[in-house]
Amino acid sequence: MNQSILFSDDVQWNEETQTILFSAQQMGNLIQCHVAISWLESESGGVIINDADALRVFEEYRFDVEEQAEALIEDEEFNASGEIIIN
Repeated sequence: MNQSILFSDDVQWNEETQTILFSAQQMGNLIQCHVAISWLESESGGVIINDADALRVFEEYRFDVEEQAEALIEDEEFNASGEIIIN
């Protein structure tokens, strides 16, 4: 894992986008990251029916989520708002 990218524990559910929002820091820059329910369902092989399920699955697959986010950050795959989206 690249030590220049640090992930915080500030995980929250975003009802509007149906994603889990978390943040990373690279060279002092705060990067907002989103992981879609569909990605979590694909990874877990289960169905997410509410925010509590989404947060639980996120925690179970946190290492995989952070690894995916790290790869996207390193490849500079930011959206127009400067965020990382894992679909």
